[in-house]
Amino acid sequence: MEATKQMLLALAGARGVSGDEHPAAQVAVELLAPCGPVETGRLGNVVCRVSEARAGRPHYLLDAHLDEIGLIVTRVDDSGFLKVSNVGGLDRRLLAASQVAVHAPGGALVGVICATPPHLQGDGDKTPPKIEELYVDIGMSGERARALVPLGCRVTFAGNHRALLDGSVCGRALDNRAGCAAVIRAARLIAEHKPDCGVTVALTAQEETGAAGAKTAAFAVAPTHCIVVDVSFAAAPGVPRHKCGEMGKGPMVGFAPILSGRMSERLVELAQREGIPCQVEVMGGATGTNADGIAVSGAGVATAILSVPIRSMHTPVERVCVEDIESTARLIAAYLHAEEATA
Repeated sequence: MEATKQMLLALAGARGVSGDEHPAAQVAVELLAPCGPVETGRLGNVVCRVSEARAGRPHYLLDAHLDEIGLIVTRVDDSGFLKVSNVGGLDRRLLAASQVAVHAPGGALVGVICATPPHLQGDGDKTPPKIEELYVDIGMSGERARALVPLGCRVTFAGNHRALLDGSVCGRALDNRAGCAAVIRAARLIAEHKPDCGVTVALTAQEETGAAGAKTAAFAVAPTHCIVVDVSFAAAPGVPRHKCGEMGKGPMVGFAPILSGRMSERLVELAQREGIPCQVEVMGGATGTNADGIAVSGAGVATAILSVPIRSMHTPVERVCVEDIESTARLIAAYLHAEEATA
């Protein structure tokens, strides 16, 4: 479990805003190297061939998206304040007064998102400002800021990741570095006893902005089956209970029209047989994950999804349980080894 936690912290500590995943990809390449040949694609995907399929056997793709939400610099004004736009779905209620890191070519610059003091706000003005109304203050003149910060620089939330006393981890980018950690851990378990089916890991780019990486990875790998690992809502105060799983009770096995019912049912069956905790998540339409694009790639891919329960999604203080990540990895490995036994 400690190794899984350290893997998660290493992945989450590297920046990887959509379209600029390279630092996180470098960490992923190192972690996947013991599992098989690793390469990076043109869009930033990290792909590892864990085992080759024997004739007539299925080829499984294990997918998790590598990117995180963030901001992108769109303008530097004459006073040195940065205008930004969102990359992915940010919760703008939390933006004002947040500390951020501006990833300039010369190194990360500390910044804060400007906030209007409550003394100067109108009595009825309680609506959070739109992202295009916000500025990032990096404490520089306009001339110096323009020299150091090219347009297009990515911006991430600042702050260190923390391991909490209950075994959970809190910080930014756990959506979906938690999924990446689960897939890498599963790949390591599978590599110890390579099945006769094909297994390829794809940690994919740009999920938060349209799933471009998953679509191109699925086209390149051409799998017959896929297990996507992402995150989903965990129970918390004020969150509708029927839409949530619970932290510490294992991955959420997805059931949805776009997904393979057989694979989902088999995952639940194996979890019960192997004593691996799991939960069920039912979706009436699309899943809102990479699974939607992968399932319809090529002639079609039988796809399942496992989701790690997460609190405070798309904020700088996301929280996941390391035990859920380990359970997800164990369930994936059990599924692939069970499929080999039924060949």
